[in-house]
Amino acid sequence: MFDPFIAPSGTLLGLLQRGRGDGTLHALAAPRPEALEALNHCVLSDPRHDWQVENRSLYYARLYLDLDGGTEEIERHLWDPEDRLDTDDSRTGLALAVLGHLASYGRADALALLRRYAATGANWAWALDELALRDDDAGLRSLAGPVLARFPATAAGAAELAATVRDAFEPRPWRLWADDPREAVGARIRTATEQGSFDRWHRQMSPRGPRPGWSVQAVLDWAHEGLERGSVLHVPAARCLSAVAGAEDRPVIVEAARSGSEGARCAALHYLAEIRDPAVLDLVERAAADPSHVVAEAALAAFERMCGEAAVERARQWAHRPDALGASSAGVLACRGAARDAPLVLAALREAVRGDGPDAPRLWTLVDGAGRLGIVCAAPVLRHVYRETSSSHLRGRAARALAATDPTFPTGFAVECLWDCEETTREVAALHAETGDIRVAERLRRLAADPAEEAEVQTAVRSRIGPDAPAV
Repeated sequence: MFDPFIAPSGTLLGLLQRGRGDGTLHALAAPRPEALEALNHCVLSDPRHDWQVENRSLYYARLYLDLDGGTEEIERHLWDPEDRLDTDDSRTGLALAVLGHLASYGRADALALLRRYAATGANWAWALDELALRDDDAGLRSLAGPVLARFPATAAGAAELAATVRDAFEPRPWRLWADDPREAVGARIRTATEQGSFDRWHRQMSPRGPRPGWSVQAVLDWAHEGLERGSVLHVPAARCLSAVAGAEDRPVIVEAARSGSEGARCAALHYLAEIRDPAVLDLVERAAADPSHVVAEAALAAFERMCGEAAVERARQWAHRPDALGASSAGVLACRGAARDAPLVLAALREAVRGDGPDAPRLWTLVDGAGRLGIVCAAPVLRHVYRETSSSHLRGRAARALAATDPTFPTGFAVECLWDCEETTREVAALHAETGDIRVAERLRRLAADPAEEAEVQTAVRSRIGPDAPAV
């Protein structure tokens, strides 16, 4: 999937793409055709950089309901000829998830689209998972024939069906179909289920990883062989070393961390960092400057996982460095530093925004650190990250940090956060938003009554509007 184009944060489209609460508020105040056009653009062209950690579907579904929007554009997108050419989940996944939420709100048109797409669409498995959560038994049973027709009655088709049943995210449809009295349905599903169970058992009985009795060298070789195959086994190999290594093996492991093969160096560095070996910090400093980016990244990752005062003290020395090790050290201070480290964390936060922009990966840790350390003068930078980042997950972290550092948060960003796309951000808002604002009171009541809202959010809401809470 290509990185999506994100419009400026001051535009309606940019706000909706980011999933900001202000996006909903601006859409409801904008002319309806303009708001629906921007909403459809977001749903049909997924704006998320990582759909596995960022939420948008419930946010967009709620806005469809508020705007009384139809599903015609989604229908055209799902049955575009490109559906047969581009079968990647990212093309239709967000649209199907939005339809799933609309179906849970009682939209019959959304439910019908999901059933039709599950029967004929390329990304049918996603649609079936949405239906598994929302459709009735009769609706799911009606899909047994079209779904099974995708798997030919051949050995290859049977193997593919077994793998699909075994790996199904939502098993409910398959369990229903297994009880179907028809030979072409129930019997096929039961056979596929048995085959999938056998395959899982066979994998468990034939592991490819370390065996009891392996030596330290065997584990290091396994880590290197995995890297050559494209599998990153640094951390699992380090855990294996913890199980097999003794005091007499330390010279071998230290030498592997200093000059072994790439995979062995990475595993050894992680192991030595885990046991807080006295030599590991010097080895990390050396490896961080290694020409191999694999070794350098493993060294930084091992250092960032370290606990203890020695690692924190070394981070204070390295935080001034203008390289990756300096940036990593600032992250360690953000996570485990003390109040006296606030200037270093603040400087790193400002430099990350100035040098790499509001979506820099290292901002996640630094933003959390600004909140943890209560760096009040970081509020302007945190507000900038909140407004400009295209990651709703990072924006949520910025909101939590602002709640701890910015006295204007309850009457400012906390209000719009009640409409945010991330449930954790809505939870923070529910705990902090100033209830003197009439919009806050109404929104809290609506969240409390919404069956699609997350339990943690509703718990936070009830703490503000429950019988023991101040009147809202």
